[in-house]
Amino acid sequence: MITDEQLLRYSRHILLDKLDIAGQEAILAARVLVIGAGGLAHPALTYLASSGIGHITVVDNDTIEISNLQRQFWFNDQDIGQAKAAILCRQLQTQYPQTKLQPIVARADANLLEQLVQHTDIILDCTDNFASRRLINQVCFRARKPLVSASALVFAGQLAVYDFRDGRGPCYQCLFEGEMNDEGASCAKNGVFAPLLGIMGAAQASEALQIIAGIHPDGCWLHCFDACSFQWQRLQLAANPDCPVCGQAVLSTEICG
Repeated sequence: MITDEQLLRYSRHILLDKLDIAGQEAILAARVLVIGAGGLAHPALTYLASSGIGHITVVDNDTIEISNLQRQFWFNDQDIGQAKAAILCRQLQTQYPQTKLQPIVARADANLLEQLVQHTDIILDCTDNFASRRLINQVCFRARKPLVSASALVFAGQLAVYDFRDGRGPCYQCLFEGEMNDEGASCAKNGVFAPLLGIMGAAQASEALQIIAGIHPDGCWLHCFDACSFQWQRLQLAANPDCPVCGQAVLSTEICG
């Protein structure tokens, strides 16, 4: 039951016909897992916490460096050398006490992810490497949990929602086939435009909140953003029947159906 204080705090959400009280109540009850505490996570977590998500777990084993301060705005010079997840959750908890934030300072390996994903309603992939994204995709697919994945490099961003709740693809592996590596595709080597992280991270939060509230449109789309021209492209994704992650599941479902 939503309280009088919550009615006031989230009134601008509740006034939205598509969201209403039922949607806000779903947000208040939701449990979200955010993997990565860098440039994408800062805006994403800000809007998730300010919107009233009930419980958020943040996983990251990295520490804060001076180069992070250009775009990871919850950190300051005094935080350099400390754990990103711990500092980010501490800052957000102070600002948004209505949300329970749990930092986990550890590498997001398969065992940890499988444990956490089981107790989560939706996952946000805010990592910055192909290996992590592939692993997160696999774990979410097996657990039938929706995944909001984003990336940002130089002036280009990508965003996709993979809703695995029906046990079908497409998935991240359908889009990025084969063995990909991060050589030559890192922010440390190529740079990244700071506002781009804000745009993509906020977009992740928007997609996640709509899924939680039950108002997200059907279909899987890849959204590509060019910060230089400020233009979006939207491409519809289809499941790859030969995908090593979701392809066999799609085939099995079709045979059984």
